[in-house]
Amino acid sequence: MTEALAARGVRQVAGVLLDLGVSSPQLDESERGFSFMRDGPLDMRMDTTRGETAAEFINRADEQEIREIIRDHGEERFAKQIAAAIVDARSHEPVQRTGQLAAIVGRAVRTREPGQHPATRTFQALRIHVNRELEELEVTLPQAAGLLEPEGRLAVISFHSLEDRIVKRFMREQSTADKLPRGLPVRAKDIPPAPMRLVGKAVKAGDAEVRRNPRARSAVLRVAQKA
Repeated sequence: MTEALAARGVRQVAGVLLDLGVSSPQLDESERGFSFMRDGPLDMRMDTTRGETAAEFINRADEQEIREIIRDHGEERFAKQIAAAIVDARSHEPVQRTGQLAAIVGRAVRTREPGQHPATRTFQALRIHVNRELEELEVTLPQAAGLLEPEGRLAVISFHSLEDRIVKRFMREQSTADKLPRGLPVRAKDIPPAPMRLVGKAVKAGDAEVRRNPRARSAVLRVAQKA
């Protein structure tokens, strides 16, 4: 981000909006492999010209690694059963397609929240892992904040709790003044101020917006302003 703006002669901006959601056209295109609702190659890469596909990962990783990815990135309580089912299935034939994986997960997950497909959390976990989404977010937030001019705002829309947790922690840390040891003889006015301040509370999509766009139901918007 910093390099791209510098190449255009831009050093500071009045605001940065990060929309962390996957684009709907990508989800709807079966060839991209993001959706368990449409059968296609199990790819899931945002950039299809590089990196390991989801199929390559689950066909070479050991059971423990698959379990940890599904548990940590998907917050899936049936991660152990799903990982075992994947390893068993690939011993008979490689898992190469979205429909194939969705069926494997469906057989391993006995119960699920009403209205949620059994494979939802597994597909989310694999997509996050393949694209290193959380690592990218950890790198991007400080860059975005560093590009802001005084009183410039950073707005971030996240779509699941793992992303929102990172955003919330970053903004809270940036809006907290340096904490010095108790009893240190320093006057309050001499403590360096926090580099940012929070703007309002987290905002979620209302009922009307969710009716217009169901994919907004999990969106959370957080905003912070540079001092």
